[in-house]
Amino acid sequence: MDVGSRLWTAATATDPAAAALDETRRFRDCRPEPLHSLWTAAGLTDVMTTPLEVPTVFADFADLWDPFRSGQGPAPGYVASLTPAARDRLRDALRDAVPTAPDGSVPLTARAWAAKGVRALRP
Repeated sequence: MDVGSRLWTAATATDPAAAALDETRRFRDCRPEPLHSLWTAAGLTDVMTTPLEVPTVFADFADLWDPFRSGQGPAPGYVASLTPAARDRLRDALRDAVPTAPDGSVPLTARAWAAKGVRALRP
């Protein structure tokens, strides 16, 4: 599971209303099927989607969590909107949900979706 999915899964567990803010729900092109459909609807053929995955190791949980406190972007904006108590519940739920290596690092995956297609030549 990637970084964003972990955050939104924890957010939804602590605040069911957060499901509507989940970026994979709000931004449908963040999923392979809608992205494929978008490119096909634009007239491209031989459309292929593929994940671009990058192993991302955070030094510790704080290294993962602190950027979510910035308020910049959908997930950090959601985190910033929470009361301190709700933010603490989310932080604790996320901490419980991520893998932690013996050295305290948090190994996750960053993922984006890529698409390619062929445009017909104009006569």
